[in-house]
Parts: sequence; structure tokens; C-alpha cells
Amino acid sequence: MALLVIEDLYVNYGHIAALKGINLQVAEGEIVTLLGANGAGKSTTLRAISSLIKPKQGRIIFRGQDLQRVPAHDIVRIGIAHAPEGRRVFATLSVAENLLLGGYWRRRDRRGIQETLSKVYEFFPRLAERRHQLAGTLSGGEQQMLAIGRALMADPKLLMLDEPSLGLAPLLVQNIFRVIREINQLGVTVLLVEQNVRAALRLADRGSVLETGRVVLSGTAKELAQDERVRKSYLGEQ
Repeated sequence: MALLVIEDLYVNYGHIAALKGINLQVAEGEIVTLLGANGAGKSTTLRAISSLIKPKQGRIIFRGQDLQRVPAHDIVRIGIAHAPEGRRVFATLSVAENLLLGGYWRRRDRRGIQETLSKVYEFFPRLAERRHQLAGTLSGGEQQMLAIGRALMADPKLLMLDEPSLGLAPLLVQNIFRVIREINQLGVTVLLVEQNVRAALRLADRGSVLETGRVVLSGTAKELAQDERVRKSYLGEQ
């Protein structure tokens, strides 16, 4: 059963068309990756799902609910968490304060928050070590861990990750992708935007390739990894 359905979605930035009628489905329990060059519309798709931008046309349906009238601040309440590109942690707050803000809508569920916080620290022991440190003083990799952890604090059904490996050393990338797999194995569906195409296709169940605001190719991760167009354009193979 589809957890998320996107139908004929159009998004404009002023007079510029960013999405041109994309269709996408994400089933419960899957990891689905969006691939494509810069400017293809991948981040715009996540921002539209989060209601950070309003579509010109089309529908976004999550767990049977049309998100058209759901404001951005309520998206997290219905089960969608978004770790944006660029991490965007609160630099002047501590690691622990950033994480607790991620679970703010659950603030009355103190036991649940503490259980999730313990799980985040289990995923990312470095955050536990630095829980009292200001987020702005963390390394890039640590800030990425914090951004993912903060999103997890909302107890999402769908976790959207925008370029989680960007700018990270290979060893940290392996760690981040291992944690994403573990998060998924706990029952969280993942929609992943990732410039590391090879790693994304190893992780994902299915994927779609976007070009200039349109879905030009979809299939299982294995099918995409073997597709000549993907191998030539995104995997650097001749």
C-alpha cells in the first residue's frame, strides 16, 4: 500500500517551472531515492511534500490525506520529518537542545521523547558525547548526524533526507548510510535525495531519475543501476 502518492505535481518559482507534472509513489517500509543533476527538481519535491512551497497544480497524498491544505508546521504532526540540505542546525543551541526541538510537538510524551532520544544517541554515539556542545561548533559530519537525529525525534512514518552525504568523508558516508538502513529496518519509510548515486542505489529499494522537473526513469534500484543511461550519466561509466 502506498504511504505517499504524488500526482501530476507542478511547482513554479515565479515564472520558472521547477516541477512539470511528476508522479511518484512510496510504499510503506521502502527506501526510495530521487536521482538527478543539480536543478532537476529533487529538493523541490521534498519541499513541496513538507508544504514549504505550494504546488501550482497536482496532489500530494500521505496516508490517504491530501496535504494541499496542511500548513508546514502541521506536516510533522501527521508523520513526515524532513532533514534539509545544508543541515540547518540551530548553531547557538546545544546538541541536546536541537534534538529536543525536533520532538517539540511530542513534548507531553516525556517517556516517548526519552526513548527516542536514547535511540538517536545509540545511532550516533558522537552526539551523546557532545550533547552539551553548541551545534555550531560541530564538524560537518556531526552536524549531519544532528540533522538526521533531530528529524527522528519527531517519530516520523516518513523520513525525507536531502543530500545526507554531501561534503562528508567516505568513512562518514558509510556510517550515515548504515544508520539510514537501520532506521528503515525499524519501520521508518525513507525518501532519499542523494548525489552519491552509487551509494544511493545500493541502499534503496526503488528510485526515480528527474531531469528538468520531470521523471524520466523509474524502477527498482537494481534496474536503475544496470540502465545504460544511468551508468553513463550518473555512474561515470562508458
